[in-house]
Amino acid sequence: MSESWWKEAVVYQVYPSSFKDTNKDGWGDIMGITSKLDYLKDLGIDILWVSPMYKSPQADMGYDISDYKAIDPIYGTNEDLDRLQSELKKRSMKLMMDLVVNHTSEQHAWFVESRSSRTNPKRSWYIWKDPKRDENGKPQPPNNWSQILGEANSAWTYDEETEQYYLSLFTPEQPDLNWENPDVRAAVHDVMIYWLDKGACGYRMDVINLISKDQRFPDAEPVLGPDRKYHPGGKYFVNGPRMHEYLQEIKHNVLEKYGAITVGEMPGVRDVDEIVRTVKSGTGELNMIFIFDIVDIDNVPGKVRMTLQDWSVKDLGRIVSKWQRVMRERDGWNSVFCENHDNPRSVSRYTDDSDQSRTYGATLLALMETTLAGTLYVYQGEELGMRNFPKSWDPLKDYKDIEAINFWKKSLDLYGDDPEELARQRKVLERKARDHARTPMQWNAGPNAGFADEGVEPWMRVNDDYREVNAEKQLSDDSEGLSVWQFWQRGLANRKMHHDVFTYGDFEAVSPESEQVFAYLRTGKESGQWLIVLNFSGEEAAWELPEDVKVEGWMAGNYTKGKPDKPLKNSVVLHPWEGLLGKCVG
Repeated sequence: MSESWWKEAVVYQVYPSSFKDTNKDGWGDIMGITSKLDYLKDLGIDILWVSPMYKSPQADMGYDISDYKAIDPIYGTNEDLDRLQSELKKRSMKLMMDLVVNHTSEQHAWFVESRSSRTNPKRSWYIWKDPKRDENGKPQPPNNWSQILGEANSAWTYDEETEQYYLSLFTPEQPDLNWENPDVRAAVHDVMIYWLDKGACGYRMDVINLISKDQRFPDAEPVLGPDRKYHPGGKYFVNGPRMHEYLQEIKHNVLEKYGAITVGEMPGVRDVDEIVRTVKSGTGELNMIFIFDIVDIDNVPGKVRMTLQDWSVKDLGRIVSKWQRVMRERDGWNSVFCENHDNPRSVSRYTDDSDQSRTYGATLLALMETTLAGTLYVYQGEELGMRNFPKSWDPLKDYKDIEAINFWKKSLDLYGDDPEELARQRKVLERKARDHARTPMQWNAGPNAGFADEGVEPWMRVNDDYREVNAEKQLSDDSEGLSVWQFWQRGLANRKMHHDVFTYGDFEAVSPESEQVFAYLRTGKESGQWLIVLNFSGEEAAWELPEDVKVEGWMAGNYTKGKPDKPLKNSVVLHPWEGLLGKCVG
């Protein structure tokens, strides 16, 4: 397996609106990011991936871009970004930009022109279709595709002036670009070159597998039931017919010239061959993608994201083991992550976020992530074990995300007279809302958790637990165990020290049928073999060490700062949410 700088890098995702406010407007900004670079360097971060900071009306928190080459004033200026780049360079760190080119904002100059008339040269830069008509002659969408961020709504938006619909898969404010048009593709290449020339090291590519649509635009199967008007149409635009062609163009015309790092957000794809084709060393278009199996683990199969189903430790183990083996055996590359801006907090989702267990749950996940093969991604606040906000928060006042707002509106419309079903929908919202990952970063126990000055109202409410869960407290923690931040710092340092094992090494699941424990071996060329044992349960677990696994010593765990005092053979008793890292003989 070939080695590369981007494989060994640790990437930290900054959600800029919630990171750090310095100009007292309640929104995080670029100067706030710059002010915390030493904090990130000390943690062990190599690359900052910053969610969109481009000019935007903020209909979807910056993922609706109105100018790809300008920084939005709420975040600062292009000069502020230049300074951030300069300060990163001083610390031997890099900047990864967020590329959002499946769609633009409806306020982008391209779309303003496109919708101005049917004959405008940029009309074909977007996807316009004539309406169907009902029995009364009223215009209806060209097909039954549902909106991704609100499945009760059509994915098509009607333009009264030109009497056509435009495709807007996410929201009406985010019209989809027509990638069939070579001028669109050339414009995207130009945007990418612009930021690479300014020093960006690469791109996280937003929903990049949706850029090619089946040009027949057929109706979707009615998977949400006969009572629903609109249904997910992913079959006809997820990894569409020309996606690989378009990505190969980007690779050859842009990426290869810069040696850029790329990670594709590719929701909805499950086919192993298709994924490997995208990320295979040498021939693939991208370095890696975010495989969403682990964050879809509690979704009802075949349904939309805002659903809930139970999952087991064995399910988690199967997902991780599958992709660890696939990428090694087929010369691809993984991204390693449990959190991002589109998912709830991992400590709340996969473990127990109660005051008694939060630290153990968060460090258990950190031990897993820092010992898996692939490029590691840490989401802001994950290194503190930040958790979902309380269930008492008001859906109509405290939730800000368009997906959550649409979901709760739909729930009230459908189940307002059914308290039992409405309560079930409320549980989904409380568990799955993207808002949980977007509360302001908790820097200290002062006003606004140190995110913004006293007297400033943050754009989103600060999580109620900030006096106990914050960076300042965790950096100076001198208690018997390590704080979550300290555990992450140690884990990242160990990962880099033994990169032949934890970044590149072989992977083998151990005792995969356990109902409580996920365990695996990692083996490197120089650092030998290591055993990772993770009790993914809130109960004590007696785990039997296989006879053929010879542990020389337990080197680290999440219940103590020093080396854990555990048996080296036979039965090992694990505390709730306890994780162990052992060095094997040889």
